[in-house]
Amino acid sequence: MPTRNKLLEVIALQTEVAGLGLDLDLGRLLDRVVKRTVNLADADGAAVEMAEGEEMVYRATAGMAAGSLGLRLKRSHSLSGLCVAQGRALRCDDALADPRCDRAACERLGLRSMIVLPLRHHGVTVGVLKVMSRDVGHFSDRHLGLLGLVCELVAAAMYFATRYSPGELFHKATHDGLTDLPNRSLFMDRLYALLAQAERDGQRLAVLMLDMDGLKSINDGCGHRAGDAALLEFARRLAGSLRQSDTAARLGGDEFGVLLRPLADDGGLAATMQRLTAQINGRFEFEGRQLQVGASMGAACFPEDGADAARLLELADQRMYGHKRGLQQASA
Repeated sequence: MPTRNKLLEVIALQTEVAGLGLDLDLGRLLDRVVKRTVNLADADGAAVEMAEGEEMVYRATAGMAAGSLGLRLKRSHSLSGLCVAQGRALRCDDALADPRCDRAACERLGLRSMIVLPLRHHGVTVGVLKVMSRDVGHFSDRHLGLLGLVCELVAAAMYFATRYSPGELFHKATHDGLTDLPNRSLFMDRLYALLAQAERDGQRLAVLMLDMDGLKSINDGCGHRAGDAALLEFARRLAGSLRQSDTAARLGGDEFGVLLRPLADDGGLAATMQRLTAQINGRFEFEGRQLQVGASMGAACFPEDGADAARLLELADQRMYGHKRGLQQASA
């Protein structure tokens, strides 16, 4: 039986979810759940994996799994996939000795023991809640009972967050609720896939990080409805400036990302960034007011800047902030 303190933590999570409202965003819900679950289970990490085709995809992560957003595992070779197939909770005491587990993925994460529990939507198991530890044999039947309560809460919240079919649930889990652009999870998923493809065929790839300028002043001066309108206008201009083969994503708040592939060798990146700046920066009208939107941006390229996703994102982010500082100094 779970302790009184642990039951109070489940109630606190329930209160948080209720505070998000009936039209809560699924991505925010899953992020709240995994972060709370780490403490709840005295674990080192947690993740929500969604079943997509023949794969399980990390759609929310916390703790030791935080750097694995977008990671894909074969359903047929993972404990998570078996959980979806059987529709019941499963426990693993040593992932490196358990034939049901994807050993290579567990080694990358440093995972030694785990519990996976089914997440059901409209009676269908659509994903799992996975709780992880670096220690062998960390979890017990007590954890199973406690985390079962969390999964029931998540299932109920997913119903209110979506009220759609399982196929549309995947869209909700991978796209931003305001702009409908891909979210950080899907952005990382595509970045990993494009890097793997670029290494095979030798084509160049660019990662752009964009920071929307002026959102705080719009929110402070005109209210959050105006801020939402500015985000929507920014997203519309950004998406409309790209090719079908490119990806624009809202990574959170006023942060956006772009993946450009294929990338021409003859100054294609510089030309694209100039075009984006020209098409994004400018005024738009909201309820009779003229509001300004703009972007600071930075880029990193494969292969010249590296082949590691984290390195490319870090470099693009650093260059974006350098661009932002330059704009601030120029206007001072």
